[in-house]
Amino acid sequence: MDNKQAPSGPIVLVGNPNVGKSVIFGALTGRYATVSNYPGTTVGVSRGRARLGGLDVEIIDSPGVNNLVPVSEDERVTRDILLARRPSSVIHVLDSKNLARGLLITLQLMEMGLPLVLVLNMYDEAGQRGIKIDLKALKKAFGLAVIPTIATQRWNLDKLQNVPKLSSEAPCDLTYPPPIENAISEINELLPPSPVSPRAISLMLISGDETLDDWLKQSLRDENIAKIYKICDSLEAMYEEPPASIINRARMRVVAGITGKILSREKAQGGKAAKLIGLYSMHPLWGIPVLIVVLSALYLFVGVLGAGFSVDFLEKIVFGQYLNPWAMRVVEYALPSGFIHDFLVGPYGIITMAMTYAIAIVLPIVGLFFIFFSLLEDSGYLPRLALMADKFFKRLGLNGKAVLPMVLGLGCDTMATMTTRILETKKERVIVTLLLALGIPCSAQLGVILGMLASVSITATLIWAGMLILVMFLVGFLASKIIRGTTSDFIIEIPPMRLPMASNVLLKTLVRVQWYLKEAVPLFILGTFILFILDKIGGILVMQSIASPIIVNFLGLPVEATQSFIIGFLRRDYGAAGLLDLQRSGMLDHRQVIVSLVTMTLFIPCIANLLMIVKERGLKTAVWITLFIFPFAVLVGGVLNFVLKYLAFAL
Repeated sequence: MDNKQAPSGPIVLVGNPNVGKSVIFGALTGRYATVSNYPGTTVGVSRGRARLGGLDVEIIDSPGVNNLVPVSEDERVTRDILLARRPSSVIHVLDSKNLARGLLITLQLMEMGLPLVLVLNMYDEAGQRGIKIDLKALKKAFGLAVIPTIATQRWNLDKLQNVPKLSSEAPCDLTYPPPIENAISEINELLPPSPVSPRAISLMLISGDETLDDWLKQSLRDENIAKIYKICDSLEAMYEEPPASIINRARMRVVAGITGKILSREKAQGGKAAKLIGLYSMHPLWGIPVLIVVLSALYLFVGVLGAGFSVDFLEKIVFGQYLNPWAMRVVEYALPSGFIHDFLVGPYGIITMAMTYAIAIVLPIVGLFFIFFSLLEDSGYLPRLALMADKFFKRLGLNGKAVLPMVLGLGCDTMATMTTRILETKKERVIVTLLLALGIPCSAQLGVILGMLASVSITATLIWAGMLILVMFLVGFLASKIIRGTTSDFIIEIPPMRLPMASNVLLKTLVRVQWYLKEAVPLFILGTFILFILDKIGGILVMQSIASPIIVNFLGLPVEATQSFIIGFLRRDYGAAGLLDLQRSGMLDHRQVIVSLVTMTLFIPCIANLLMIVKERGLKTAVWITLFIFPFAVLVGGVLNFVLKYLAFAL
């Protein structure tokens, strides 16, 4: 291949959230893809290479957007990708059953002067809803190539091989009121060269896009930037409403005119059973039994099969009988004792603890959770769960989208903390990160906890669950009042219920397992190294001596429980496992079981989750969360201890 024939820029996938971009990206790039944070942000962007039209090209899967004037970090990243380097083509993926929303993005991409191809995905679902699309009329209206696809079935994706040839720049004839057009002309003369048209940049600035300030400062003098903002301020003073509203209405009128010509409705098709399940799964009353069934299946699949059978097999047999003894023999042969020996295979060794925890204990649990979560994603259930939970989360200053990382937290809080990126404002992301760290037990810890409570009584289980719900609601409510910032509106697309495709579930699971191995496993190694150093310098013994009076006198627990809480910092489930050993040894009565488990569940997040909080929210936020959670968990446990003693519960 002659390098001169390769496109000068990447091919970028753009579209609303949940339109199937990632499935198309996976089909184009196969396994040759990487996921990394966009520079300066916490937003993950997928990149890969593909051979399209005989050319070796770079493919970028940009985050889902509802507007190219950013109101969220995801939208800013997508806009910045288009500004950083002119794409050779933009594959604009639209939801066929909701064209109007997607075509608003099409107009903005056309105003940018970018070469486009329109991909109408979920074409079958539009047909099931009785929506008929005149593809020829749509192509004529925009002057762009139009490709209908069903990405989950790989239907028509072969036509994307021709994207480099099919993509073209189409003129956008949309005009705005004279004052806005005049402002556009004035700003155009002040703007620096960019990969997109100056008209598009001017419209972003007029719409109030303050995120362009850094971009302007890279190329313009301060006086020119001041002139631009003066033009924007003068324009805004001319109207009783923001210019952005006038611009959006003009675009919506164009889209409404086009969709009125190209869309028609016929009798809806589709399975009645799927529609019935979809309807009941978001019903205020009947949605609760559906949720109970889903959570029960989650517990059986992840808790029993993952945390039970799979972990026992890997930890006790694969690692316990084969890998760890073999590694210890090899290390002891070369280094019979000493610092390096202990660092590798000692009580806090990289092999005997970090890799055992990361691979034998956590990987099978999160792996099965990734499978289950992918099934929920592909089935269309998660948006319905978010809709059903919206009313509850609104009381916490959040919206229904917050339920998604919460559910993921039942598998792994570390992974769930990363998925708080789907929330649109910083305030929402901080509140959910706090609640995840505070009171959402991971599946491995939950399995141990439920095992301990099952041997006590149903009353003990209800007290434990009731305390967690009460504390989470109280903390969330207060955090929504204290933490500054705004909350976003709850806008979510409800797709039809459908049978998940095995290939899609497998692909999503493999990508997430790859993330775990790349991102989370190093955190386990770092956490084990910290404990190893603390053990060598006597820090763990010092921590035990400091914490013991609180554990014994305030929480009413035996002194032996101190080590369980310290170990719980590395892995919450191992802290719970230490309490389980105390219970089996007869060292914890029923009251102490409840107090210890409530405290352990609310206790400081494990070190992997803490390091992920630092990565996602920053060191300052992580420190404040930790400083709050540790004394608060002990306070709740101590108060519960005295209440149960005073009331003398028969547990």
